Amino acid sequence: MSQDVNEVAEGVGEPVAPPAAGGGAAVESVFSGAYRALTLGVILSVSMVAFESLGVATVLPDIARDLDGLGAYGWGLSALMLANIIGTVVAGRAADRTGPARSMAVGMLIFAVGCAAAGAAASWPLFLLGRALQGLGVGAVMSMAYTMIGLAYPEHLRARMFALLSSAWTVPSLIGPVIAGTLAQHTSWRGVFLLMLPLIAIAAALTLPGLRKLDRPQGAASGAAPAGPWWKSPLATSILLTAGTALLLQALLLKNLALLIPLAVIGVAVAVPTLRQVTPEGTLSIRPGIGAGIGIRFLLCAVYFGSEAFLPLGLQELRDVSASMAGLGLSAGAITWVLGSAYQAKLDGKDKRGRTGSVTLGFVILLVGVVIMALSILVEAIPAMVAVAGWAIGGIGMGIAFNAATTDTLEQTPGEQQGLVSGSLQLAQTLATGLIAGLGGAAMAMADQHGSTTRTALLFTFILTAVLALAGVLVSRRLRPAAAR
Repeated sequence: MSQDVNEVAEGVGEPVAPPAAGGGAAVESVFSGAYRALTLGVILSVSMVAFESLGVATVLPDIARDLDGLGAYGWGLSALMLANIIGTVVAGRAADRTGPARSMAVGMLIFAVGCAAAGAAASWPLFLLGRALQGLGVGAVMSMAYTMIGLAYPEHLRARMFALLSSAWTVPSLIGPVIAGTLAQHTSWRGVFLLMLPLIAIAAALTLPGLRKLDRPQGAASGAAPAGPWWKSPLATSILLTAGTALLLQALLLKNLALLIPLAVIGVAVAVPTLRQVTPEGTLSIRPGIGAGIGIRFLLCAVYFGSEAFLPLGLQELRDVSASMAGLGLSAGAITWVLGSAYQAKLDGKDKRGRTGSVTLGFVILLVGVVIMALSILVEAIPAMVAVAGWAIGGIGMGIAFNAATTDTLEQTPGEQQGLVSGSLQLAQTLATGLIAGLGGAAMAMADQHGSTTRTALLFTFILTAVLALAGVLVSRRLRPAAAR
């Protein structure tokens, strides 16, 4: 689930905001006249993505069984997330040159085409193609949501907007899993995708007019694409990153070690250098500051979304829980994420220096939630629905840490790099989710190939996410450079 700039020099790096009402007087609310339309548009766009995400996660086991895709279950999420990388990188770089309006419009259109294709798919490969198209659109939409906040809102309103982005998951978290589960049980899972089409149209109508009023970021290059070899363009590097990651995940599904090992090595060799190219300097080394902020986003999303991806599957396959009841876990985590985010927004208003401690606290709470959820799924003696309570605890930690880390990272970002850093944050989220989902899916495939069980595969996945949560506790102190702390 969901989702400031310092003064670098006088007149440089400031966000491009709509004019304040009353001749420049301070705007106190994100719903004041100058911001109201854009705020509503951003919230609706994120809500649209949230509804699709939670709905599909709830019925994905049914889709995989219906289309004979359980052997490649992880690709049901990884296909979207890996394509998301391309949408995120290309949209973020384009926004730095021309502003966010065009990227958002194209993203929404591709997302709609992907929903139609997935809903009409007659086989698992065609379904994955639709998911990939959805991922391209989601990458652009979510990247532009963060970019708009950095460009359009003054510093004192950004933490509130990030909290509202988390709140945008509230209604979808309440009704998304229920509607999706009901459709799957009584009609067809295809209705989940077809229902998205009118929602996309409404979100576009409310969002795009406000975006067109935003200026191009100050300090940005001209609207033309940057000169240089085509293979170094954002599109080419993002495709290479996606291809390398996909090759790694697909290699892990192979039975033949003579193929698995070299293909996995090639995938890593392709993905890592291109990841360095499409992210700010210091990202891979988790350098204190922006690089660490992006690394923290990766760890948070690997733990949260990587665990959540297998919550419905675990409850349905191991504990014989219905799709609609399994969706309660997703709803609980999304709702408490909002509560944690709101709590952090209040703390942020009192003392911004406490963000590093909030990230550490969030990782600890998230770890507790993962452990409770995993035990409830894997241990028969524990009531299955305790997993819902566990994931509610995890959501609180995610809300606290996610809001604090995102706000602090963008606060350190110059205005002309808002698109790059916002896109990199979204890239870290999608890459983390796709990788953990793919690794968990590979664990399930290997368990099936070697006569093991789904329980063993899920145990591996939850241990992995717990270890990543512990790593997040250690990395969180690098959110700010030592001098700033």
